[in-house]
Amino acid sequence: MPAHFSRRSLIRGITAATAVATLATGLAACGGESDAATTTDNAASGSVTVARLSNGAGKETTLKVSEVKSISARLPESVRKSGTLRIGVGALPAGFAPLAFVGSDQKTLTGAEPDLARLVAAVLGLKPEVKNSTWENLFVGIDSGKVDVGFSNITDTEERKQKYEFASYRQDNLGWEVQKDSKWNFDGNYENLAGLTVSVSNGTNQEKILLEWKKKLESEGKKLTVKYFQDRNSTYLALNSGKIDAYFGPNPGIAYNIAKTAGTPQATRSAGTYSGAGETLQGLIAATAKKDSGLAEPIAAAINHLIENGTYAKWLAAWNLSNEAVTTSEINPPGLPLDNS
Repeated sequence: MPAHFSRRSLIRGITAATAVATLATGLAACGGESDAATTTDNAASGSVTVARLSNGAGKETTLKVSEVKSISARLPESVRKSGTLRIGVGALPAGFAPLAFVGSDQKTLTGAEPDLARLVAAVLGLKPEVKNSTWENLFVGIDSGKVDVGFSNITDTEERKQKYEFASYRQDNLGWEVQKDSKWNFDGNYENLAGLTVSVSNGTNQEKILLEWKKKLESEGKKLTVKYFQDRNSTYLALNSGKIDAYFGPNPGIAYNIAKTAGTPQATRSAGTYSGAGETLQGLIAATAKKDSGLAEPIAAAINHLIENGTYAKWLAAWNLSNEAVTTSEINPPGLPLDNS
């Protein structure tokens, strides 16, 4: 999984979650793309099962969902007549739990992203066809028309709006992870980091943010110690032994580790989140289609239907991502500015 999965290389992304997924699943897919062996529920059956084969990353949950004809009628004619929603996921080669990874049967693509895509397809009355590829080939697929829409932790940016249209569905958050019995929580103000020792991955967006806060604290005569480790295993050993107070990284990867360590001596918890876009803008993850395709509007309507009837909240809860909920799906909302894409 490239470091630039949700933004440019080494600036935004799921780098840490990628490492966790690789270690946890031990899976190795090869090549540039594949037709994912997903478990596809028939929309006509009125249910979709999420978090299937998730190997502890999520809680398997069957959700009631069926076509809403007033929404499916808004689809572009070519997509409606095809009867299929071709969904792009950029999870090769290793996947990134809990968002998209190969399940416990060693072949089925699972994860929060393809699951939401399947729920949306059901509302639209379409059969979901998931194509898994590398991050780069995901966009090649959208550009060429090989896939209709990407559900792959894609951040809404002003730069991408030049080529794509968006329907938002999740907050793009960084997270704070602490030992389960820790009393510390991030309150949104950098000043409550004073006196702490925090780990962060080198070359990432979260490091950039943390070092800016460290500089501000130093100017106020306060100390923040930043530590680096070679991998996530080393980071968690340091956290569990008390050598660091907190880890600052991509929220989905943190949610994954919390789920995997629950009930063990290594149990951790979330101590808060922070927008991946910084203090002044809430970053958003969005379904991504070719600009002027006409897909963003019906997809946003489908997501809003899922929000309104409670299915969306159950999907997030199944993947331990409730702290990334949005109240509504927006079409082309304000994205990461051009000077910080």
